[in-house]
Amino acid sequence: MGAGHSHGERPSLGPAPRQIRVLMAALVAPLVLATLVGLVALWPDGDLEVSGPGVDVERGTAEVQSVGPCRQQVEGCQLAEVELLSGPGAPGEAEALLPYGSQAPEVVAGDRIIVSYTAQAPDGEQYAFQDFDRGPPLLLLLVLFAVGVLALSRWRGIGALASLAYSLVLIAAFTLPAIMEGSSPLLVAVTTAAAIMLVTLYLSHGLSVRTTVAMLGTLVSLVVIGGVGWVFTEIGHFTGLVDEGSQYISGIAAQVDLRGLLLAGLVIGALGVLDDVTVTQTWAVWELADADADAGTRSLFTRAMRIGRSHAASTVNTLVLAYVGATLPLMLVFSALSLPFGIAVSQEVVAQEVVRGLVGGLGILAAVPVTTAIAALVAGRLLRERTHTAAPSHRA
Repeated sequence: MGAGHSHGERPSLGPAPRQIRVLMAALVAPLVLATLVGLVALWPDGDLEVSGPGVDVERGTAEVQSVGPCRQQVEGCQLAEVELLSGPGAPGEAEALLPYGSQAPEVVAGDRIIVSYTAQAPDGEQYAFQDFDRGPPLLLLLVLFAVGVLALSRWRGIGALASLAYSLVLIAAFTLPAIMEGSSPLLVAVTTAAAIMLVTLYLSHGLSVRTTVAMLGTLVSLVVIGGVGWVFTEIGHFTGLVDEGSQYISGIAAQVDLRGLLLAGLVIGALGVLDDVTVTQTWAVWELADADADAGTRSLFTRAMRIGRSHAASTVNTLVLAYVGATLPLMLVFSALSLPFGIAVSQEVVAQEVVRGLVGGLGILAAVPVTTAIAALVAGRLLRERTHTAAPSHRA
C-alpha cells in the first residue's frame, strides 16, 4: 500500500490554488461584512421596557431544611424552612410557601429549589416555591457531554465545545435582548445564524476551502428556509399567540413581533441540522475525490448525491418527528376531544410545528444538491490542478 494520501484529518487533495482561495474569500467577504453591519445595527442598547404581572418578582435558589403545615391552618397548605443560597436575602434563612393539591410536586428536606420573592407580599408569604433547582444535575450532564465529545473528537472536540459556548452566549447577549427591544425577529435570527455559522464552522472544522463550501451551502439553505417560512406564515394567518409563553410576552412586551418570533425560531432551529448536512456532504465529496484521483466533477456529484439522498431522508424524518414529539401532549388532548385530524392539525399550535418541520425539511432537501454541487466543482478543480502540477515522482 502506497504512502500517499491519508483518509484522516487531512485529505491529500493538497492546498487550494490561489484562484480558488481568492474566489472563496470574495464570496465570504460580503457575508462577513453584512453580518457585522447587522450586529452593529441590531445590537440591543439595554433600554428594555417591560411591564405587567410578575416582572417585579425576584428569584433565587434555596435548600429545604424542613417542611410543615402553614400557620393559617389551610387544609393541605405547606410551608418550608429554607436556607437561601442565592438571590434576595441570601445568605440567610426564610419561610417559603409550597404548592399544594393533588398535582403539586412533593418537596422534602434536602431538596434544592428555586424560590420567588415578592417584596410587597405580607410577612411570611414573600418567598414561594417556583420550581426545583436542576442546576447540579444539569451541570453533571454537561460535564459528561463534554467528556464524551472530547473522547470521540479529540482536539476537534475543543473547537466544537467552544462553538457551542459561543452560540449560547451570542443568543443570550444579542438575540434575545434584541428581539425583546422590538427589532425584527427575522432580521435578528438571520444575523444570529450568520454570526454563528461564520464562527462555529471554522472553529469546529478549521479554516479551509472545505469549510467555506459547507458554509455557502448552509447559507443558501437558510435563505430557502427563511423565504418559504415567511410565505407560509403569511398565507397560513399565523398570529404567534399559541401558548402561555407567547401570551405572557405579548402582555409584558407589546413591542415583540410574535409572528416574526415564529420565523426566528424556525431559522435558528434549522441551523444546527443544516450544518450537519452541509458538512457531511462536503466531506463526502472530498473523501471521494481523495480516493479517486481520476474522478471528474460530474462523477463526484453523482456519487456524493447517493450519500446525500440517504442522509437527507433520515435527517428529514428526524426533524419532522422531533416537531411531532413537541406537540404530542396537545395532540392527545385533541384526540380525547375526538377532533377530526384535519381540524386538529389546523390548530395554530400544531400547525406551526408542521410548518417548522416541513420548511426545515425543504431546507435540508435544498442543502444536499446545492452543497454537493459546490463541493464537486471545487474538488474537481483541485483534482485537475493536482494532476497538472504533479511531478513524475509524486505518489497518489
